[in-house]
Amino acid sequence: MTELLKASEMRALERAAIESGAVTGLELMERAGQGVVAAIFETWPELDGAKSERGAGPSRSPEYLEREEGGRRALVLCGPGNNGGDGFVVARLLRERGWRVDVFLLGDPEKLPPDAQANCQRWLAMGEVRTWDVGDIRAFYCGNEADQFVIVDALFGTGLTRPLSGDDFETLFHTFMPDAIRGNNPHRRSDKFVAIDVPSGMDSDSGRNFGGFPAHLTVTFHRAKIGHYMADECLPYGGAAGCGDVVVADIGLDEALARLPAEVRNPNGSGVCRLVGAPRKAQLDKTAASHKFSHGHALVLSGGPGRTGAARLAARAALRVGAGLVTLGVPPAAMQEVAAQVTAIMQKPVRDAAALADVLGDRRITALCLGPGLGTGSREADLVDTAVRGDHAPYGVVLDADALTLVAGDRELFGALHPRCVLTPHGGEFARLFPEIHAKFVAPAERGPAYPKVDATRDAAARAGCVVLFKGPDTVIAAPDGQVAVHAAVHDRAAPWLATAGAGDVLAGLIAGLMARGLAPMEAAEAGAWLHVECARAFGPGLIAEDLPEMLPQVLRQLGA
Repeated sequence: MTELLKASEMRALERAAIESGAVTGLELMERAGQGVVAAIFETWPELDGAKSERGAGPSRSPEYLEREEGGRRALVLCGPGNNGGDGFVVARLLRERGWRVDVFLLGDPEKLPPDAQANCQRWLAMGEVRTWDVGDIRAFYCGNEADQFVIVDALFGTGLTRPLSGDDFETLFHTFMPDAIRGNNPHRRSDKFVAIDVPSGMDSDSGRNFGGFPAHLTVTFHRAKIGHYMADECLPYGGAAGCGDVVVADIGLDEALARLPAEVRNPNGSGVCRLVGAPRKAQLDKTAASHKFSHGHALVLSGGPGRTGAARLAARAALRVGAGLVTLGVPPAAMQEVAAQVTAIMQKPVRDAAALADVLGDRRITALCLGPGLGTGSREADLVDTAVRGDHAPYGVVLDADALTLVAGDRELFGALHPRCVLTPHGGEFARLFPEIHAKFVAPAERGPAYPKVDATRDAAARAGCVVLFKGPDTVIAAPDGQVAVHAAVHDRAAPWLATAGAGDVLAGLIAGLMARGLAPMEAAEAGAWLHVECARAFGPGLIAEDLPEMLPQVLRQLGA
């Protein structure tokens, strides 16, 4: 399991480890700086002159290396807290490798926290600390030529809880640095921006951008933070978009915490936020002795004539993901249209809610998907009511698209949702279902930590009493018991071509098919989200929704299923 932490959770773990006597704050700071330097050279090995064919003997002084390295330079911007202390370690280690390093400190060296102050003194033994002045920083940066220039953002990290303010910060963060990262600054087209923990100006809990500048590489410690995988739709360079590549450096906390009680190591228990990974092979295996009904029967309700395509996409996905049998419940007037388009998928006439109740009398039905292309009239409202309230076998219910609109408009129906339901809203549907939660989620964040999507989805699941999958490039899935997981199509799992009509219908069908096979709602939602993105990545650009189910055999083979 890959955990994602909030800033407060990370601070609590560090404090517990230090108070236990297993490690000191100074040791953690040294390991953090080592992790940043290692990540820089792993990401850009061409910068590591110490690994060149010349070798690096112990007798070679930093001054000798500095001349030999061709003027490679680092600019380290240190803040007034422990993030700045990490920066001083990075500066010292780069200097020891022969780099020319310049350090600017925001604040008074005498007011630094003890560990940061100790590392400031270590740096002062080999270099100077320049007084913070944005004009001087800009003149220094633009006026120097070097083979490579690395800018290390060690200003605030996870410690910033408010927007950056002042004309100087406006100049530095909003104009100068972002231009360089976009390649628009003629002075520095190939320079590297490295953030320690999170880019300063980004809220590590939510990914909200308070006005900071982005990085090519973000190095964080022990565990990734939730904000590294989130999206900020309000400002550029928030969340994942502002972090660049994210590297998690081991600073020995697991070892230091190993002897402490479980509640100290994991204060949230089952409520810890997880990063969704590939489903386990055992979840998707079929046995040789099985037959179709042992792998479940999924029922997908269709819209009327001319509106059957979305349901057919969902049904195809449910069949491809391994449901033993998939049936489309179709209004009689649309049955001929559907029959011309499907083969292995069966269909039954569903004229109204009474007909649906009859169909659901088949106790072999183990999952129901409704909403894609369904419609929002009175007939459809009755269908949703029957599906959710019906006294039938304990099948799972996936509610998507039009079904979500109908549930949002009927508070009594909303109150009938139960733990076997999965809601799959996008942003607009989420706002209709959970207006108070959504208003809090999208409210401008004047101070941090901002209200993150993780908390919004967890609160929504508790309110609805069922699993909620809040869609987006930073999909969050939560259960009413507090479980929460992030599935983000970002960084190395980015799949921008997934933004295509009908892709959400396929996701609903995947979840329904997995629930039909016996996966619990939370488990099915997580596996469905992962498979959805993996199919898109396997296909690549040019993807349309119809392609997604057809990529499942390839993806499942790669999983060994």
